[in-house]
Amino acid sequence: MGLSGKLESEIEIKANASDFFQVFRKQLHELPKISSDKLHRAQLDQGDWENVGSVKHWDYTIEGKKTSLKEKVEAIDDENKTITYSLFGEEISENYKTLKSTVKVSDKGSSGGGIVKWTFEYEKHKENITAASPQSYLDFVIKVTQDVDAHLSKA
Repeated sequence: MGLSGKLESEIEIKANASDFFQVFRKQLHELPKISSDKLHRAQLDQGDWENVGSVKHWDYTIEGKKTSLKEKVEAIDDENKTITYSLFGEEISENYKTLKSTVKVSDKGSSGGGIVKWTFEYEKHKENITAASPQSYLDFVIKVTQDVDAHLSKA
């Protein structure tokens, strides 16, 4: 893995694509309840839970380590069910020049369900970092996606 790059993954979900998108669009504060083994706390630092420019503080466990980061909503496209986040905070900023994630949710078609595509774009300060790797962040959001899907599918 180089100093900069892009990682992507698509996850099939059973839940309705619009319902899934709304969790990330308007109900982020619910994620610690939905995925409590991974996300421990969500706190609003600036703005609100729903709009561009909002900043949230997250406490979470990744690679077996409890840590935290801040996330700023960079862009929202409701029509295409897409949100882009910029990730920062002490550990992230020490290790990454940039770390951005984008979630895009699409309808699967007449069979129901959807496709969730996560993209991570990153630029590290140096090759060997002490923060979690971009692949670990991608794996983390895949697991959170599965938790949200299970939560919505049983509702």
